[in-house]
Amino acid sequence: MQKSALVLALLAAGAVPALAAGSEDDFKAAYAAAEAANKEAGKLRNQWTTTANTLAAAKKAADTGDFDKATASAKEAEALAKASIFQATSEKTRWKDLEIR
Repeated sequence: MQKSALVLALLAAGAVPALAAGSEDDFKAAYAAAEAANKEAGKLRNQWTTTANTLAAAKKAADTGDFDKATASAKEAEALAKASIFQATSEKTRWKDLEIR
């Protein structure tokens, strides 16, 4: 599944709040949530490089004062981190379902 399709699927499922414009405070809250999810993914040894890139883009946008873009990027990073957590936890046991031929 492509990154954008994955993020849209997670948004539709309610895994993360909708990507919305915001203020600096909104950005800080979204960024903290994304960092927390990414840290959890790290504990599972399944951090995605796309999450780190999206977090960096969020930080860069915030540094230039574009909090709408920064908030949207932070929420996208949170969705990616949560997807990597889902992948790590589901694949812990899914490998047992494979059929050896």
